[in-house]
Amino acid sequence: MAEAAEGQERLDRIVDLVATSMATEVCSIYLHRDEATLELCATRGLNPDAVHVTRMRVGEGLVGGVARRRAPVNTADAPGTKGFRYMPETGEEVFSSFLGVPVQRLGERLGVLVVQSKEARQFTEDEVYALEVVAMVLAEMTELGAFTGEGEALKPRHRQQVLFKGVMGQEGATEGVVFLHDPRVVISNPVSDDPEKEGARLVEAVDKLRLSVDRMLSQAGGDSEQKEVIEAFRMFAYSRSWLRRMEEDINAGLTAEAAVEKEQTAARARMRDADPYLRERLTDLDDLSNRLLRMLTGQGDRGTVPEGAVLVARNIGPGELLEYGRKLKGVVLEEGSVGSHAAIVARAWAIPLVLQAQGITTEALSGDPILVDGDQGIAHLRPDDMVRSAFGEKLAMAQQAQQRYASIRDTKCVSEDGQRIELMMNAGLMADLPSLPTSGAEGVGLFRTELQFLTRNKVPRRGELATLYSGVIDAAQGLPVVFRTLDIGSDKVLPYMKAQDEPNPALGWRAIRVGLDKPGVMRMQLQALLRAHDGRDMNIMFPFIAQMEEFLEARAHLTRELHREASLGHKLPGTLRIGAMLETPSLAFAPRRFFEEADFISIGGNDLKQFFFAADRENERVRRRYDTLNVSFLSLIEKIVTRCTQSDTHVSFCGEDAGRPVEALCFAAMGLRCLSMRPASIGPVKNILLKADLGEVRRVIEAARDAGDQSVRPAVMEYLRRR
Repeated sequence: MAEAAEGQERLDRIVDLVATSMATEVCSIYLHRDEATLELCATRGLNPDAVHVTRMRVGEGLVGGVARRRAPVNTADAPGTKGFRYMPETGEEVFSSFLGVPVQRLGERLGVLVVQSKEARQFTEDEVYALEVVAMVLAEMTELGAFTGEGEALKPRHRQQVLFKGVMGQEGATEGVVFLHDPRVVISNPVSDDPEKEGARLVEAVDKLRLSVDRMLSQAGGDSEQKEVIEAFRMFAYSRSWLRRMEEDINAGLTAEAAVEKEQTAARARMRDADPYLRERLTDLDDLSNRLLRMLTGQGDRGTVPEGAVLVARNIGPGELLEYGRKLKGVVLEEGSVGSHAAIVARAWAIPLVLQAQGITTEALSGDPILVDGDQGIAHLRPDDMVRSAFGEKLAMAQQAQQRYASIRDTKCVSEDGQRIELMMNAGLMADLPSLPTSGAEGVGLFRTELQFLTRNKVPRRGELATLYSGVIDAAQGLPVVFRTLDIGSDKVLPYMKAQDEPNPALGWRAIRVGLDKPGVMRMQLQALLRAHDGRDMNIMFPFIAQMEEFLEARAHLTRELHREASLGHKLPGTLRIGAMLETPSLAFAPRRFFEEADFISIGGNDLKQFFFAADRENERVRRRYDTLNVSFLSLIEKIVTRCTQSDTHVSFCGEDAGRPVEALCFAAMGLRCLSMRPASIGPVKNILLKADLGEVRRVIEAARDAGDQSVRPAVMEYLRRR
């Protein structure tokens, strides 16, 4: 491995060494040309003319099966084994025995290492293990660029452009440089000739790791939930079998860090097929391995966030994301969902977010150029000049549009036919509020109060919350702010709250249901809100109301706190407006009394849409099947508007769809006169509404509905094209 040689020459030398040492007639190395295709790159024993000619799909033949399953195949009768495929150009028909092991690194498939012999033999466990150690070394050397040469399979790693297709988490586009949340540890030398020294290094690092975990446990204090999590973490740290396997790898010739990574790679491979509970435990082991690698190598320090940073991570919690402040231009995650905490923060910051970009953390390096297109849910890593130029045109057009929107920022939103529409912004962080005056928003239609709870490891104090809410009101400079009480549960689980084992958490114990069942936190939050307003006008709404009684009970809690604050001599709000979020279809059919009792209603479009269509908004397979402009959904919106008009109750629409210009136009045509959205959407929405005749749009919608169309989108888009 240490010899100076070209990539092909190195591969040829390795297959000779392995075949000789394992007493087999054949040793071959197959490397990935791309994610789906393997190529024979070196062989001893097969037809040499087949090198760089023989190719197969992942899953095709025994070699492709090893790559697909990421597990060894060991058989004494290869032709008789299920999945065998004969490759005539290789001349392998004379070989009976077959042993193939995957060449992989941290879950990334790199290739397959194979030995074959004419003699019908089942390879021993020791032989399988020996070949796996060689495969581990091959993986590390591939990562280091030891086998670069002509052709796709030997092209240098981490240099070519790669397109990642994920899921849209937050709209927008940006150009920047990769900043890895967990920087990759590079193992410069996987091979050691001093097992005793490497074993001592490993034991020393494991002892340090165990001490750090013990310290975490002692700092958990009386928090039983946190202790339970750390105890599971500690179980792995003290696992004798984990340490023994790594020591065996060292005795086989690996360095301490290569041994740790070999075990980590095996854990990553097991994660793919594990059930959710075991996958969570294997993630703990993965995290421990990362900590151990950083201790052994001294690597892993993220350093300072560079200019134009795009954060790349497997997944990230809201607290960790908020630690970066507003230095990030975009975020790309391998995991995550549209309803995740990270997505909420990204929307608050109005930065593009791409989710489920599988493989990007193993391919990207900190400092790599990257283009993030949140509108399409894609990321271009190390783009070529042509892609960069086309993307630059898109950014330039977006910049021109923003300049156009800036010119109408202070213009009241009045349609061509004289209809006045209020445009409000959604917020959840103090950092959002500076964008209030520059966005053109007429107030905050939704302030999500749960982010202050989600980003702490214990319940915030009443005084802390009162100070924060007061700061929000100050920053609004007299514009109205609607505070939504704590909306937790479902996908928003507090770190210090016991997670509920519910088969369908979106329909379970969440939001107002938690508040009414456990009123202590709700009362504390209501007191904080009342004190923060200190005599100023107050707008408050309760989330996820499904029936009138829930609203009346929640309002009664607020009334009691009002009396209590008055008895303590505290200032009461000047004007108090109490509203409800309509997020369940049932509330649209509530008794008339509900609409009369509520001072205002905010349609929570994200949840209402998923419950109306019975389509989980975090499930990519179903959430895109149903259009917001479906006639049945618009008819529901129309019904809600009609009922609110009859009771003279102010109604608004809050959610992602409010920030999409065509959807906003249709909502306004159905009678909605207040829309609340992310700050960056206000310009585009106002731009389309100023030029619209809502009466004409209404007639287009009604014509499509009368014609029996499922969605009014085609008709509305055709109308807009004509205009």
